[in-house]
Amino acid sequence: VQLVESGGGLVQAGGSLRLSCAASGSTFSINAMGWYRQAPGKQRELVATINSSGSSTNYADSVKGRFTISRDSGKNRMYLQMNSLRPEDTAVYYCNARGMVRAYWGQGAQVTVSS
Repeated sequence: VQLVESGGGLVQAGGSLRLSCAASGSTFSINAMGWYRQAPGKQRELVATINSSGSSTNYADSVKGRFTISRDSGKNRMYLQMNSLRPEDTAVYYCNARGMVRAYWGQGAQVTVSS
């Protein structure tokens, strides 16, 4: 399974961005998916997860009410709509997919929020 993120960039505080994750390869093996982020000098942290059907989602407290995770299984894509962005949201955002025997990661997309 290969994962490719897109949609990162530079935005002012209060603005919005939408990240996309495109999955290819043995996508039939993918179950839950999620977004993680890693800020400079910090550990990678969970942002949001979504189950295989898209019916169940989970968010970090820091992004609840501002970010929305979704997926289009037919197109093998996952999204993260980020609203009301804050400087502390600045990080590299990674797409994650859980397969039958292992997890997969994308290469990351930089999101920078200026104050």
